[in-house]
Amino acid sequence: MASHRADIAIIGAGAAGLMTAVWAGRGLAGTGARTLLVDGANKVGVKILVAGGGRCNVTHHEVDERQYAGGSRNTIRKVLRRFDVPQTVAFFSELGVELKREDTGKLFPVTDSARTVLSALLGEVSRVGVTLEHPWRVERVARAPDGGFTVHREGSDETIQADHVVLATGGMALPKSGSDGGGYALARALGHTLTDRLFPALVPLVTGPGSRWLADLSGISARVRVDVCSSTGQRLARFENDMLCTHFGLSGPAVMDASRWLTDAQGTDRGASLRISWLPGETFESTDTSLAALGARTVLSWLRERLPERLVRALCGAHAVDPAVPGTQLTKDTRRALAHALVEMPVDIAHDRGFTHAEATAGGVPLGEIDPRTMASRRCPGLSLVGEILDVDGRIGGFNFQWAWATGAIAGNALAAAVTADRSSSPPN
Repeated sequence: MASHRADIAIIGAGAAGLMTAVWAGRGLAGTGARTLLVDGANKVGVKILVAGGGRCNVTHHEVDERQYAGGSRNTIRKVLRRFDVPQTVAFFSELGVELKREDTGKLFPVTDSARTVLSALLGEVSRVGVTLEHPWRVERVARAPDGGFTVHREGSDETIQADHVVLATGGMALPKSGSDGGGYALARALGHTLTDRLFPALVPLVTGPGSRWLADLSGISARVRVDVCSSTGQRLARFENDMLCTHFGLSGPAVMDASRWLTDAQGTDRGASLRISWLPGETFESTDTSLAALGARTVLSWLRERLPERLVRALCGAHAVDPAVPGTQLTKDTRRALAHALVEMPVDIAHDRGFTHAEATAGGVPLGEIDPRTMASRRCPGLSLVGEILDVDGRIGGFNFQWAWATGAIAGNALAAAVTADRSSSPPN
């Protein structure tokens, strides 16, 4: 049986795992300590390569705990402050990856290529002496009698004997990348729990029969405000951004951000709903007043100054309004119904597109089970957890990558310090 020896074994070579490897390797340079990074995928870093349409939205210029859902915001804040955006920008600059800020606040590599980011990370992993093995899928991790761990390779007798193990296995989003949820079983076997629910976040939504007309507008986009409301009408979340109509329903940043809140709410409140304002910044009262003041102008001529004409015609048709009718011929009831549709239109959502099309996972290992100063497990000595396996999911725009960079850097530094301390206290051979 082949057995490898490592001071640190990192399971998962996505963003968080690569970052952990870099910082652990840097901290242990010249010590003779061995860090081993394994991943079950044939091709590592797939999520990095597909992010941002292949450009990789590395982070956002302004990141704080309010952009995240899931676990304790206080804990999220502590983690983000230990490795913040300026440190992330400096880190990638040091690797030769310069970032540029776009109008949205998103930071991309100046090359507009995700390959630049992944290549730089892999190059640094190699430079600092970390060994990367893939495909090397982990079947199970067992505590060893001496307090270390035995990592078992799937379908093989091969193992890794390690003093420290890091779970950087991701969640369940985009399973073709390798994050198929297998890490959750590893965490549970080592004493951790999971949140009651695991569900897709940042995922497109499929419209039901009542809103099928939106899917017929495939390719049309507009800046909208999206609200997630409870069955009693209470607003649970609000996002203003671009929305895209697709052949299956709705996508785009506004909808993707709202999706996890809708799915979460519907888990306990089947009447929770999604509502769209086609005129962000307007209220029912202001819209009704504008419609009442149209005079001889038609609804179409007024609305197409604000929205794509194809969308205006479909919107009017869905609400039994003739877009060519002058404002003077609108009945009060028709006018008010149209005003409501323009600023708070309920959408019939059948379901989301699932983990296959999701960009993140909602739920995971509770943050109370890790130490945010080191990302070390509070349940299993020698174990650390980083990235998406934890109960944290951010908005679209680089926030989930920032969580990965931060947790990885914190864990890597802490592990390097721990291994150095272990070696200094061990008797010489």
